[in-house]
Amino acid sequence: MKKLLEIVGFLAVLQGVAGLVTEFTDWHWGLVRRAGFLAGYEIYASVALLVLGIALFALAETRKSGG
Repeated sequence: MKKLLEIVGFLAVLQGVAGLVTEFTDWHWGLVRRAGFLAGYEIYASVALLVLGIALFALAETRKSGG
């Protein structure tokens, strides 16, 4: 369970960073910009993904290793 939380946390942080990079540069990558229902709220969604990823890492640290 700990490993799963770490993987999902990493993916959330990665997509959050990708969304912020997409908003502030000319690079176009990540899943946040492709979700049509998030149109106009990409920065908020990216920050929310970053916070979610950090929370999942914190939760993974409270779990025992292994399973």
